[in-house]
Amino acid sequence: MMPPLEGKACISPALFNHPHRNIPLFSVLILATLVNLAPAANAGQCPKSDVSVEPPAAPRTNTDCVQDSPTLLPNAPTQDPTSTPANQKLRVSKKPDFNRSIFYENKIEFALDVGWLPINIPFPFDFIEEDPYELYPLRYTLVPVNASLRWQFGPIKGPVILRGNWDATFTLSATAIPRGAETHYFSYNMGVRRNFVPRNWRVTPYWDVRAGLGLIDAKGPLGVYYAQGQNFTYALHMGAGARYNFSPRYAFSVGLDWMHLSNGNLSAPAYSNYGINVYGPMFGLDVQLRRHRHDSAQ
Repeated sequence: MMPPLEGKACISPALFNHPHRNIPLFSVLILATLVNLAPAANAGQCPKSDVSVEPPAAPRTNTDCVQDSPTLLPNAPTQDPTSTPANQKLRVSKKPDFNRSIFYENKIEFALDVGWLPINIPFPFDFIEEDPYELYPLRYTLVPVNASLRWQFGPIKGPVILRGNWDATFTLSATAIPRGAETHYFSYNMGVRRNFVPRNWRVTPYWDVRAGLGLIDAKGPLGVYYAQGQNFTYALHMGAGARYNFSPRYAFSVGLDWMHLSNGNLSAPAYSNYGINVYGPMFGLDVQLRRHRHDSAQ
């Protein structure tokens, strides 16, 4: 056997000459190597968490351990599970317009209107006939009682300010004349009304115009100055006001109405045509005749 070199560890070749004798020694060396390698292998693995996490599809690294940790960082923001994400906008739906159950196509109403028209004015269109714009000495007060059928012939439509619908009006009227030469007047009138319908307003403004013909007990042929020249006359009405809707079936209205009576110079030259021009307040009650509601989806 060769003597070992000084200062260096040397393994004798005799260890390899009789391998069956050295099996215990090799076993001790292998076991010691495995013990030394075990801590290094554990250092590359993440500690197990109490929270159950599904295995990721991609290979894990050491940085993934921070994400799996159930402990939150002190400055990490928390999110309320009931809160709405900031990138989602809440959509506020418009409240259904209940006026669509009041104003809709083919609705039919009965209206009873009573007026008090004591204010006398010149005929507003005298400038068209080149007549002087003046009042006659004889003053009138008319009290019309109108029974009307109103047929709404269109749905609600139009821009915000003019939004609304139209109705056609057919009116039988009996008018008392407490002040003036004559005493009564009966007429039939037709016209249209524009209903201005804001969303979910119970008060709805309106404007209307009507024209017709009728009979009056004329006193001009009896020699009364500035009275009407003949019994047959034409009528013209214009009005504006507001309507309050109690429900889809009942409504109350109040407004101003202008009324013009004239025979269109049919009595001339035998009797002059002076006409009557008065205006004043008008009050009305509207009642739906058909309970069936046509549901307008617009």
